Amino acid sequence: MDKNYSGIDYFRFVASLLIIAIHTSPFASFSETGDFILTRVVARVAVPFFLMTSGFFLISRYAYDNSKLWAFVKKTGIIYAATIVIYIPVNIYNGYFRMDNLLPNIIKDIVFDGTLYHLWYLPAAIIGAVIAWYLVRKFDYQTALIVTAALYFIGLFGDSYYGLSEKLNIFGGFYNLLFQISDHTRNGIFFAPVFFVLGGVIADRRRKTVFIKSVCGFGISLSLMLIEALSLHYFRWQRHDSMYVFLLPCMYFLFRSILHFKGNRITWLRTSSLIIYIIHPMMIVVIRLFAKLLHLEDLLIDNSVVHYMVVCLFSVAFGVAATLLWSKYRPKKVRYDSRTDRAYIEINLGNLEHNVRVLKKAIPPKCKLMAVVKAQAYGHGIYEISIHLEKIGVRAFAVATIDEGITLRKYGIRSEILILGYTSIYRASELKKYDLTQTLISLEYADALNKQGVMINAHVKIDTGMHRLGISNDDFLDVKKVFTMKNINVCGIFTHLCCSDSSVPDDVEFTKMQISGFYKLVSVLKENGISIPKIHIQSSYGLFNYSELKCDYVRTGVALYGVKSLPDDSAKLRLDLRAVLSLKSRVILIRQIEKGDCVGYGRSFIAERDTKIAILPIGYGDGFPRSLSDGNGRALISQYIVPVIGRICMDQLAVDITDTAGITIGDVATLIATEGCTNLSADVVAQNSNSISNELLCRMGERLPVIIKH
Repeated sequence: MDKNYSGIDYFRFVASLLIIAIHTSPFASFSETGDFILTRVVARVAVPFFLMTSGFFLISRYAYDNSKLWAFVKKTGIIYAATIVIYIPVNIYNGYFRMDNLLPNIIKDIVFDGTLYHLWYLPAAIIGAVIAWYLVRKFDYQTALIVTAALYFIGLFGDSYYGLSEKLNIFGGFYNLLFQISDHTRNGIFFAPVFFVLGGVIADRRRKTVFIKSVCGFGISLSLMLIEALSLHYFRWQRHDSMYVFLLPCMYFLFRSILHFKGNRITWLRTSSLIIYIIHPMMIVVIRLFAKLLHLEDLLIDNSVVHYMVVCLFSVAFGVAATLLWSKYRPKKVRYDSRTDRAYIEINLGNLEHNVRVLKKAIPPKCKLMAVVKAQAYGHGIYEISIHLEKIGVRAFAVATIDEGITLRKYGIRSEILILGYTSIYRASELKKYDLTQTLISLEYADALNKQGVMINAHVKIDTGMHRLGISNDDFLDVKKVFTMKNINVCGIFTHLCCSDSSVPDDVEFTKMQISGFYKLVSVLKENGISIPKIHIQSSYGLFNYSELKCDYVRTGVALYGVKSLPDDSAKLRLDLRAVLSLKSRVILIRQIEKGDCVGYGRSFIAERDTKIAILPIGYGDGFPRSLSDGNGRALISQYIVPVIGRICMDQLAVDITDTAGITIGDVATLIATEGCTNLSADVVAQNSNSISNELLCRMGERLPVIIKH
């Protein structure tokens, strides 16, 4: 991610200079119109840019919790409080504390207007972030944009279009009342939220755009905003001049254009820009005082261009110096991630995207992927996997339980979610509330769910011979009854192939019988006037071995994650799939034991020579099977593949590093690899533990953190 946003850092600096221009009017001495165009039109992109930048990094439909929001609020609040203190001397000099109704005005200024004219941005950023965050999380981007755009347009008529609303008595009264609470509608309620949401939209829906189109869009929008501003100025409708109709598309295309500039992020420039924004009014005061003392008012104050340049020079110099001093003397933070100090799962989202592309090419054009993300997305992390899949266009998900489905909804997933397993009929209202699609496992279950009186979306499961869940494909009348139930909206019908991964002739024949029985039922339903909903038959191996089937969905589980169930499968369709998950731990202890010493429970390993061992803080409590004890398991440390010795404990295991060199405490040990080591692929490790990769990966459980590989 650090390679993507240098354009934002550069434009932060440009925006800070534009804000200085707003407060110094560089062309005022030479051209009133020119100064208006610069300070009241062009420079008006600066503050929305800062808001959109915050929204770009903060606002998301997908989130574990609200911690990211409150971290932003806390940081901005601290900056705001410090800045208020810094400007107390200026406020004393200006006579701020001698105003009437001091306490109510201080409260109003702190919440909305800022205790100095440029400080309104900080409370606006806090309020705008909170409004945008909860709108996006509660609803979606479309609703959030509609609501925040409506707030913006209400604010518009208290800003640039105030002259129009003032002529209408009802609206004029509304705004007069509003201005008793806040001096401007350019604040955190009316102005800021829409730009936070726009930033979030661009971040979450990052589509490749042509640079020239973004630049042209910005140029056209800016031209229209200029015409709008000059027209409003001509009619004298502007009470303030921060809010324009065409500012919204202008900012959208500007931000898109800026994102095309890539490279390493420039942290010092980002910090300097913030300091320049905060300190420039102080520099204006200092320069004015300096000019009066030296009798240089004609040059440093009355000449607006020189005044602007000197303020910029002093502000930039102060900002850069303060940044350098801060970076030199601030307490150094150790780059340390507590999630990777013991054991962790590392997922490669690039490989996940690759697998989605490959699978989409392998299925018929009108068929869609249904991503199976049950059991923490096969141990990969349901949050990290699911939100990335939806971002890249996957629109159907399958889970095992209602609670997994609710979790996805709370994370922000809006796509279809099918529950493959049983849900208590007494949770029917939750199925409705969270817009989840329930599998109907029998006629009796469907009837009981129907009687709950809640309209439920459902897929009918057909039992074609696995005899686990579903209505038998021979029971046509039972299936037909489900389609007539008042509170059941059947939007899918499917079956499951129990041995589609097998090439044994009897298994192949059985699978073909399952497929035939399912399609025969579908045909009978159609002949009896029932509209056939979406159908799906294939899971991963159903696709690999029976790719010719024409369905509406393919339920991809293990294939999505780029692993085989076992290393020696004989699937017909060979796809270039890449493993997504690595399992890693760290060496926490190295010790030398003598010949005859034992390691671990039960003394199952007794050294036949002087042996050097390394201890890894991972065990079967983390899902690494105990059956990989005593040499069945391996780990890759540095360039060495070393054996697991002794019995694997709940929380630790030991490996023999006698025949290695250079391994030290803190080194990473890979126990399941995504690439470069076939002996540590998930299917091989699973086979060595007398299991399959599906079970091995799902056993990783909740204890291991998930780290995204960049």
